[in-house]
Amino acid sequence: MIEIKNLTKTFKNNKAVDSITFNVAKGEIVGLLGENGAGKTTTLRMLATILKPTAGTAFINGHNVIIEGKEVRGEIGILFGGEVGLYDRLTARENIKYFAKLNAMSDVDADESIEYLAQMLDMTEYLEKRVGKFSRGMKQKVAIARSIVHKPSVMLFDEPTMGLDVSSARVVQDFILKCKKDGKAIILSSHTMSEVKKLCDRVVVIHKGIIIEDGTCESFMEKYKSTDMEEIFMKMVGEENEK
Repeated sequence: MIEIKNLTKTFKNNKAVDSITFNVAKGEIVGLLGENGAGKTTTLRMLATILKPTAGTAFINGHNVIIEGKEVRGEIGILFGGEVGLYDRLTARENIKYFAKLNAMSDVDADESIEYLAQMLDMTEYLEKRVGKFSRGMKQKVAIARSIVHKPSVMLFDEPTMGLDVSSARVVQDFILKCKKDGKAIILSSHTMSEVKKLCDRVVVIHKGIIIEDGTCESFMEKYKSTDMEEIFMKMVGEENEK
């Protein structure tokens, strides 16, 4: 479970995230929606212990992100869009196993998890090949396996389908739904409204570091009298810009 309490991050007198509060339950996907610069990635980086909050705090399965960083990192899996950060000279297996060892997995447990993930993600045919010449979709599959090899109970996804073709994006989306089915608590940051509508149980809309909406897509459609999530989002942000 994820508990966020008045989480704040300030950079040079600019509040990138301003006292946000929300929870994510086991088996729930919560979308984090906002324009570029709204504070989504900063929020995820604080939850991942990459950035230290200026004020407030958050808990991952009861562990405080500020004072229990090691315990938090053992509970989370992180998948970013864009550059996946794999080691080109290593094989897919070696990349995944490296992260398994960073999470203190035994060789037996790591190999067992890797074999399962290779089957699940249909990547057995290139598991022993170096990733340097992989396609964007193939690299993202390796990144997926790396993020979950240690069997974390909490997942943080920051634009996970960025730059992917339709079939590769579908693999990532199916993986996210599998995580939900397995009872993981999930935060998904995305700019793709169809993806948010398809995957998320609830959506938190953040604008200029502040939460302006927290609800289901259905509740937003009813409130804003529209079934077009892009139109609804523009109305949300437009109303805030007018204030």
